[in-house]
Amino acid sequence: MSDLFHKLLILRTPGIGPVKYAQLIEQFGSAAAAAESLLTDQTLVEQVAREMDLAHRIGVTYICDDSEEYPKLFREIKNHPPIFTARGNLATLAKTAVAMVGTRNATAAGLRFMSELAEAFASNGYAVASGMAMGTDTAAHSGALRAAGDQQTIAVLAGGVDYIWPLENERLYHYICERGAIISRMPVGTVPVASNFIRRNRGIAAISEKLILGEADLKSGSMATAGFALEYGRSVFAIPGHPSDERSRGPNQLIKDGKARLCMGISDFFDDIEKTESIRHKSQMTDNDVLDKIGTVPVSESVLTELVKKPISEIKSELVALELSGRIKKLDTGYVKI
Repeated sequence: MSDLFHKLLILRTPGIGPVKYAQLIEQFGSAAAAAESLLTDQTLVEQVAREMDLAHRIGVTYICDDSEEYPKLFREIKNHPPIFTARGNLATLAKTAVAMVGTRNATAAGLRFMSELAEAFASNGYAVASGMAMGTDTAAHSGALRAAGDQQTIAVLAGGVDYIWPLENERLYHYICERGAIISRMPVGTVPVASNFIRRNRGIAAISEKLILGEADLKSGSMATAGFALEYGRSVFAIPGHPSDERSRGPNQLIKDGKARLCMGISDFFDDIEKTESIRHKSQMTDNDVLDKIGTVPVSESVLTELVKKPISEIKSELVALELSGRIKKLDTGYVKI
């Protein structure tokens, strides 16, 4: 049996978490010896074998905290997960990450602001980390994916790294797999339950150098993520909103309490305003170029490339962003404007 198998066998044993896992490894000197001490029944052995087989078949990688791929900031957190799974471009995990979170029920202005901010960070070498939920998370991921190149974004999931949730973000999931990374501390095949989202939120905060909070009510998961970021000593920024809007209560309160810095835009983070403003202008122009060529009659990707005079590789991210924002819809025969 491999060292990874023994480590998983320990972690998948009921009642054993990161703390007990570390104690066992230290006590017995190796994962193999620690696993043997547990006198694990055959059912669990077979379960772990099936999990590893499934992970291998669908291209999921296990990343242990003693491996080079394990994010440095994540490893520094007390009681971090000894192993997590990843899918996509693992080089993304080596980048400095910025967390961007907020409500699922965000305003159109809030979504655009977060999307542009994410694109600016990705264009300046960061990986944007979020939870792949609808609303603000989706805007952050899709904004980052608008930047050139790859390794722009990290999705931290509450279920197994292979379990797409929510289903509405299936296309986003696959696009992140192509140009970013998806990670989870849960076993492959795990269906997310409520308690797992707290662990996901801790993960988003843990892997990031700083966190930016968009619209969020006071008792939201996004506020919990911001709390974890503060606990881990991360810099927290909050985007202010109108006092009468429940979605602004969270960021406004953090700013009022002095727990978060006021975030007014891209210029708060990058000195080269001309460059970042040109990123936003180019993004908006590309949006318009593509959107203007889509109507009520389905138009295929090949036809769109001819209409906008650009290769599909350049407009693919724009199509995904437009679809995720609800401005267009993809049919079997092509794209139509909603």
